Amino acid sequence: MRVFLGMILGALLLVGGVYVYDSQSTSTVANGQAASANRTIVNWDVAASEWNLLKRRAHDDWIKLSSK
Repeated sequence: MRVFLGMILGALLLVGGVYVYDSQSTSTVANGQAASANRTIVNWDVAASEWNLLKRRAHDDWIKLSSK
């Protein structure tokens, strides 16, 4: 049980750390030449659309399973 809790906590810390790094590297101060050097690690628009797709599919599958 501790192993699974550690994996979940590690994944949350990783995503949180990447989000903080990306939010600092794309601040309004970084523009022009500096903006091209400070690219984000994650394309957050694509990640958000994939997350919404996953949630929608999980919800649809839950409705299918619960209706039986």
